[in-house]
Amino acid sequence: MAPLRILLVTLLASLLLPAAALAKDTPSAREILDQVDDTYRGRSARGQMRMKVVNPNYTRELVMDFWSLGKEKSLVRIVEPQKERRTATLKNGNNIWNYLPKVNRTIKIPSSMMGGSWMGSDFTNDDLVKEHRMADDYRAKISFEGTRGREKVIEITCTPKPNAPVVWGKLVVTVRAQDYLPVQIDYFKERGGLARRLAFSDYEKLGGRLVPTTMTIKPKDKPGHSTVVTYEKLEFDVSLPANIFTVARLRSGR
Repeated sequence: MAPLRILLVTLLASLLLPAAALAKDTPSAREILDQVDDTYRGRSARGQMRMKVVNPNYTRELVMDFWSLGKEKSLVRIVEPQKERRTATLKNGNNIWNYLPKVNRTIKIPSSMMGGSWMGSDFTNDDLVKEHRMADDYRAKISFEGTRGREKVIEITCTPKPNAPVVWGKLVVTVRAQDYLPVQIDYFKERGGLARRLAFSDYEKLGGRLVPTTMTIKPKDKPGHSTVVTYEKLEFDVSLPANIFTVARLRSGR
């Protein structure tokens, strides 16, 4: 009987091994959220993006250069259209300044205006300054795995941790199953209604990294409003001047 028992144990182990290996290779909800947070982030980055703001009254389009260092520092400067050229936003830690070249003024954004529109778009100042990671602020669980449309996706439902510094009642993050790149993020109000949706599309290689080159945000309480950001140039882990993230550099326009 001993050889039979050994044979059965060996067969059972061989059947269980692939499943165990698969489970080990499948990232957790937290690991997937970390990948989503780091989609456009490197030790440093620079590039150019085009932003199109649409509402029932007008359409506005901007071309902007940007630089970033980790998650705490960034500088965005308008290069087109000419009438808004050199208008810029600097983020350094929890602080944001706007530079308005027409009146040659630098304005620090007070905390009371963090929910206000950034550059007239559907993104807010708080979106720009937020440093926290989703995996740190939310309890996350995989709530769906399967095919939607023609794409295999993983959906992660995120609920705020106690005392987390967040304004949303819930996030639902959907990623591609093949590479965990984001497909969309739904932001829900504290009382449960959908507040806005951020969709990702046009996956291409920029700066040696596969990224969604287009982001579209639509607030659900403002019909006809949307903001589309398209990355046209993107480089990661580049050398940046030491003084680039300063108020002096913000004003200089160089």
